[in-house]
Amino acid sequence: MLLFLVRHSLLFMFAFAVLGFLIPSASLVLFPFLPFVLFTLMTLTLLGMKQNELIKRLSSKEIWLYAVLHSAVFMVVVGVIGWWLSFEQNLLLAVVAVAATGSLFATPAIVRALGFDSLQAMAMTIATTLILPVSIFLVLVLYQTERVELDWISYFIRLLVFIFGPMFFSFLVHRFLPEESLSRFLIKISPYTILLVFAFPFGLVGSFRVLFDQDPMMALEYFMIATGLCCLFFALSYFLYRKQGKAIALTAAITSGNRNVLLTYSIAGVLLGPAFLPLAGALQIPTYLLPVFTRWLSRILLK
Repeated sequence: MLLFLVRHSLLFMFAFAVLGFLIPSASLVLFPFLPFVLFTLMTLTLLGMKQNELIKRLSSKEIWLYAVLHSAVFMVVVGVIGWWLSFEQNLLLAVVAVAATGSLFATPAIVRALGFDSLQAMAMTIATTLILPVSIFLVLVLYQTERVELDWISYFIRLLVFIFGPMFFSFLVHRFLPEESLSRFLIKISPYTILLVFAFPFGLVGSFRVLFDQDPMMALEYFMIATGLCCLFFALSYFLYRKQGKAIALTAAITSGNRNVLLTYSIAGVLLGPAFLPLAGALQIPTYLLPVFTRWLSRILLK
């Protein structure tokens, strides 16, 4: 059964988003435990990577140029589109905050499942996460009328726990354990780390179901906006990176499409307005359909 889930993991990620929508009570129960799943996933993913190679990738100019595209450029694009479509203030704040959000920590596992360079995706994910506090501060200054009070302590604790903590732990493990034994262990567990990703679409979609029960037409509007955002991020990144090769372009595209809205909400909370959480929930369905679409697209493009 586990091997079947792993073999069809990309399809099951989307299925769990749908399942969370159908069982909102279970989704809302799981939501508070997602940070623990996040930490486990980051740790297991980083254990399979050589830290010196990861740091080398992070020191490259290309990674930080991607991070600027991922946040600053898309914030401007989404802000202009939202203004042109006359979004009300709370919705405009929510969509620009999504554009400011770093890539999902599960992205390297998804990219590995697609057969692309997970180390590149991890470097992109970390870079976009590191510039998140600046990006979200700008969003709140420009679009939030209330006094901006970011929870910096919470953010840096989470940064330490979910990024530097797993990196340091991985460094220690690689430093003190025999590489042969560690390699055997990682070979056995690495296919199953993708199963942890199932918790994110299942646990985050519940807030969207609450909106759907209260106002189906508004929920449909949020779903269409969420789908549009995912498609916009994916398409623009792919076309901007396609000259560097189709595999790199698809890696950039899927990394752009995945957004760590849980971390953004943890930092800014209610300052993001009442539209953010329902929009974040609506994002789960198109976000986890993207890997399925990307696999299909990659088979066509990389023939």
